[in-house]
Amino acid sequence: MLASQEISAGKPAARKPAILLALRFYGGELRRQWPVAVPTLVLPALGNVCLFYLAPLAVAGVVGHLAGGGDGSLPALLPYVLGFGGLLLAGETLWRLGLHFLNRTDARGIERLGVVGMDELLVKDAAFFHDNFAGALTKRVLGFSARFEDFVDTLAFSIMAKLVPLIFASVVLWNYHPLLVLVLVGLILVTGFLVAPLIRRRQRLVDEREAAKVRVSGHVADVLANMETVRAFAAEEREAAEHRARLAEQQRLSLRSWDYSNLRVDTVVAPLSVLTSAVGLLLAVALRGGLGVEAIVVTFTYYTNTISIMFEFNQIYRRVESVLTEAAQFTELLLAPPTVLDPPDPQPLRPKDASVRFERVRFGYDADAPLFDGLDLDFPSGAKIGLVGRSGGGKSTLTRLLLRLMDVDGGRILIGGQDITRLRQADLRSLIAYVPQEPAMFHRSIRDNIAFARPDATEAEVLRAARAAHVTEFAETLPDGFDTLVGERGIKLSGGQRQRLALARAILRDAPILLLDEATSALDSESELLVQEALWHLMQDRTALVVAHRLSTVVRMDRLVVLNRGRVVEQGTHGELLRAEGPYARLWHHQSGGFLADDDTSGALHR
Repeated sequence: MLASQEISAGKPAARKPAILLALRFYGGELRRQWPVAVPTLVLPALGNVCLFYLAPLAVAGVVGHLAGGGDGSLPALLPYVLGFGGLLLAGETLWRLGLHFLNRTDARGIERLGVVGMDELLVKDAAFFHDNFAGALTKRVLGFSARFEDFVDTLAFSIMAKLVPLIFASVVLWNYHPLLVLVLVGLILVTGFLVAPLIRRRQRLVDEREAAKVRVSGHVADVLANMETVRAFAAEEREAAEHRARLAEQQRLSLRSWDYSNLRVDTVVAPLSVLTSAVGLLLAVALRGGLGVEAIVVTFTYYTNTISIMFEFNQIYRRVESVLTEAAQFTELLLAPPTVLDPPDPQPLRPKDASVRFERVRFGYDADAPLFDGLDLDFPSGAKIGLVGRSGGGKSTLTRLLLRLMDVDGGRILIGGQDITRLRQADLRSLIAYVPQEPAMFHRSIRDNIAFARPDATEAEVLRAARAAHVTEFAETLPDGFDTLVGERGIKLSGGQRQRLALARAILRDAPILLLDEATSALDSESELLVQEALWHLMQDRTALVVAHRLSTVVRMDRLVVLNRGRVVEQGTHGELLRAEGPYARLWHHQSGGFLADDDTSGALHR
């Protein structure tokens, strides 16, 4: 994959709406959980009010009592002491209760957002996954749900737990003297005004840092997925050097964002915080004649607590920034909607038969150079059609269009008289059993990989399909038999064994249309003969479209369609085309050992 296609993260144009979308997702989850979300957010804040704002009032009461010449005996001061202790106990209790509700809010949110993330990925079209590393997507979708916990924690214990006590403090100070509140709010606003532009600059640095992180994870996933190729070309050191270079870039960008925060943002906040504490004390002393001694204690304490808020403001913002930036790496993917969509008012699946028709189909990977331009093809129900031709002719593209992995640019495709774009994608694909050239395997058992075609299939049906595709021959020799895990992408199996599994899956699917894209290319000659016989039986009473380079696999087809650069250049049976001595005959004579001698690979991307 091209480096420019590795990642779309870090693009300023997309990042802001992506952050807002992430915030909307998180906020929506909190609204859904309001019975537990409200105490999660409120209880820690009330705990802080008790611990840091009500408890000091008890201390101030003691100071005022003693300064006014009151009795200093323990019985006289006991109500203050008990009140102080009770407020501390109440504060701790409220915090613990807040943690209790927080755990439930986090767990439910992570689960629900994890479902949302996977659901969103599952509706993406094929082009989306061609342009993104699987490892990078995994990091994004898991980070989207996992960072909800950090978001709620920060909102509950850093923002609400600071904001609500600050409001309470403002009410108390206003009762002492409005000037105390006005000065405090003014200093906070000045701090925010000076820090805001610095934070905006840091956001750009954080975007670059997070983009570098995703590039690192994407490279790791790419190497792991292609480890055998790395080993075969002795490229371990080259890939290790590439990984070190990406890590070095990540470190450089991380240090730049952190240093900017420490040296620029904190440098502004620190003196303003000290100034706030000093101004608070000076005001309290200046107004002490009308306030009383205890007001000095309360004012100094509240202003000092505000210092901690100002110092933590930068850290709080960094946490929120980090959470939403990582979440935005996923939500920005949602801003590019899939191009293949279900119709808003889908037709019910009612095909009159299993016929397939391409009517004036226009399609191109490059809009300026269409591969198909008015293509017409008609495959009657039950026909067995072979699609042959050199690479770049459009054979595999036809299969992808029929499956709606991509959509045509013009014209239409009909199955049983129904336009496939008017059907739900799931309904369309229920009509088709598909075997790709490179079969995809899940890291599950052999049995699970076959049953993936029909999860409700019985054990007998799975075994019947396995026998028909000659999977039983190798599966029963394995230590765990059909319970053997095949490894990631089926790495524990040979290419031929993976193709047999894919064929068994298609047999179990039992769909009216069979779509085979080089389905026997990785089989040895003996296995191919056996599997071809099984496939021939499977094709009976089904419409079969078979893409083949190995022409010996399609000689028994009812009709062969020869494609060249998106155009049908010949049609007919094997014998008819040989007698015509046209392009097909030349391909047949150029074959060696049953394979097409392909000397035209210029259009390989359009197969």
